[in-house]
Amino acid sequence: MNRWTIADMGRQDGRRVIVTGANSGIGYETARALAEAGATLILAARDEARGRAAAEAIGHGAVWRPLDLACLASVERFAGEQLAAGHPVDRLILNAGVMALPERRVSADGFELQLGTNLLGHFALAARLWPLLAAGARVVPLASIAAWRGRIDFADPMAERRYDPWAVYAQSKLAMLMFGLELARRAVGTGVASVPAHPGFARTSLLANGPGTRGLRGWSIRYLGNLVSQSAAAGALPVLRAATDPDVHSGDYLGSTGPFELRGPPGRAALPPATRDHDAAARLWAMAEDWVGLPFRP
Repeated sequence: MNRWTIADMGRQDGRRVIVTGANSGIGYETARALAEAGATLILAARDEARGRAAAEAIGHGAVWRPLDLACLASVERFAGEQLAAGHPVDRLILNAGVMALPERRVSADGFELQLGTNLLGHFALAARLWPLLAAGARVVPLASIAAWRGRIDFADPMAERRYDPWAVYAQSKLAMLMFGLELARRAVGTGVASVPAHPGFARTSLLANGPGTRGLRGWSIRYLGNLVSQSAAAGALPVLRAATDPDVHSGDYLGSTGPFELRGPPGRAALPPATRDHDAAARLWAMAEDWVGLPFRP
């Protein structure tokens, strides 16, 4: 793939885009760039004050709508509003997430909060909004370089027996990547592409709101990360390329292409070996359907 910059994105006039978690970080920078290129942006986020402030700062007609991915009823309300309006969705960017919470917490529906937010809320959202995704639409699920150290613990997926903040985060991001790739396989022939992406090691509020200074690992990531990380705007580039580049295809995986994929220009990213287990991906999909109580048949 050629070296890609924001200048290569081109105009996005006429495209309707939903970005989850767009009130800060990668989501905000993604939404801002797309709005400036002419797209119609819906910022789907939980916090009203921050969501409205982000929409106002972005301008170009961007609007905030309430969405709490840790609450399936909120997902249903948001999707119901969009379905009632009936406007086609051209890009669905599944960006929102929580990272390495120091202590185990659960969602409104009783799921471990990282898996419940990062994967299950987005799974339910994509399933409910699928009728609005017309031919030519793209879904962009956000993964992470943390997926490399993740594994799906099918025996204890909600970390009820043992909770390790980083292992659970890595599992949730591996699950998100496996979901994105499985969606690409299942959506063949629909005209809808699934293009997962990761932002490298980007400086966002996730670092501040995650493990903080607890332990050497948390301290290292928070303070030494500045030496190897990149800005949120740079981290948004793989997401923007996944959403807009006509040379990108369903099932591609994009990320930063510098050393260890921590930073650098956006391009094709390496896939963790765990993503080659298609049986595990199908099993995870079936479990997600059961957890959210919603069949997803692209």
